[in-house]
Order: sequence, then structure tokens, then C-alpha cells
Amino acid sequence: MGVVEEAHNVKVIGSGKKTVVLGHGFGTDQSVWKHLIPYLVDDYRVVLYDNMGAGPTNPDYFDFERYASLEGYAYDLLAILEELQIDSCIYLGHSLSSMTGVIASIFRPDLFSKLILLSASPRFINADDYYGGFEKEDIDQLSQAMESNYKSWIDGFAPLVIGSDMDSVAVQEFSRTLFNMRPDIALSVFRTIFSFDLRHFLSRVTVPCHIIQSSKDLAVPVAVSEYIHQNLGGKSIVEVISTEGHLPQLSAPEVTVPVLLRHISHDITTDAS
Repeated sequence: MGVVEEAHNVKVIGSGKKTVVLGHGFGTDQSVWKHLIPYLVDDYRVVLYDNMGAGPTNPDYFDFERYASLEGYAYDLLAILEELQIDSCIYLGHSLSSMTGVIASIFRPDLFSKLILLSASPRFINADDYYGGFEKEDIDQLSQAMESNYKSWIDGFAPLVIGSDMDSVAVQEFSRTLFNMRPDIALSVFRTIFSFDLRHFLSRVTVPCHIIQSSKDLAVPVAVSEYIHQNLGGKSIVEVISTEGHLPQLSAPEVTVPVLLRHISHDITTDAS
């Protein structure tokens, strides 16, 4: 196993001519895809990895400067593809990793046959001409709460993001993976995500994009998926699914997994815009 593979806990499973690479979002790790994987391994080669800073990675490898922007994550993704000698893949990215895929596809469009963007947002904070869902004051308050008591913050944050209560298995799972992150790293990643503005990247994307969004997501309003669709440089399609929460692959797999499988297997037709 190569250095990059080991650092990111890369796993390659399944068999098939096409490769599907799965990227997870903030506060989770590759286990967030556990409901999807069994349906992929018979038909696809599947690559799983952990973002640097996720609980299962070595916190000593987390470079605060490198990961202060999403380019750091995009370069990691490209390094993984290079080390595994993958020359083309279907990339399914959730939340943070959806935008990682967007940036990586601009750097190396030849490596991506398509991007599937689940719960994606190029900017979380509202602007004069844009509704991202949050005011800067909201993010400042959340950051302060993280700093003062990380465990208590998780107890409040996880149910809100999942869209359920603490008794929910999905909330407990998300709480577990959040708690596995070192608090200072979690705070740094949180601030990076909620301060970025990646809208200017969208027009430079030429790879076909499938945008999938929960109908009710506290973190990403439905309007954001339409904004991405309208501003991407290449072909794209949007599907809003009747799920609640920011991690539908974890909280509502019975609805989400069939949708993801359909978008993985289906290529955007020539009449899509």
C-alpha cells in the first residue's frame, strides 16, 4: 500500500470495468456509505477513503494550512487516483467532498466521467444575490459553541443536521463519527466549510454533474441545488428526493440508495441541460 493510500485508509473492493470513488462529508468517514456499498460491489470497482482529519486518520497528518481551503482536499483526491492508477472514475461526493470533486474535476477533467453531488453547496452563507441558508452570525455562534464544549455541541448539532432526534440510529452514528474527530481539527474544518465561497468555480466545470438533494435539509436549501445546476459549465441534472436531513444516505437509505444507484448507472442524455 502506498503512502497516500495508507494515510487516507483507502479501501478498494468489488469488481467491474467502471470505478466508483466515494467521498464523505464533514464529521463522517467512509462508513457513511455502508448502506450503498453492498449494491455496488458486484458491478463496480469501489474506492473508499477518509478525508484527512476524519476520526480514523492520524491527526498528526492534518495540516491546518493545507486544509484551510478545499484545494487541499482536491489534491488529496487526485493523489489517491494517481497512486491507484485510476484514469477514469465516477465520483460520488457528499457535502464537503462534493465540492472537492468539483475542484478536482477542474484540475483534471480527464479523470472523471461524471460527478454525483449529494447535499452540495458552493457557499453556505447568504449574500445579496444568493441564498445559502445561513447568516455569518449563525456560523460564529456555532463555532463558539464548538470551542466551549465540543461534546455538548455534537449533542445539539447532530440531530439538527440529520433531521431526527437523539434516539435515531443515524443521529447516534453521526454523533459517533463527529466525536471521533479531534475537536481542534473539527473546528478548523467547520470554519473552512462555512466560510468558503466556491461559486466562481462552477462555470469552469465541464464534467457532467448529477445533483441530488434532500427536500428538507437544514444545511442546504433546495434553492442551492438549482443554483448549482444553472451555473455549472457543463451538462447537469437535478433530483430532489423526498428525504429529510443532510445525510440521507445514512438516515433514509431505503429512499436514497436506489436514487444513487440510478445516477451512477445512468449517463445524462444529450437533451439534458
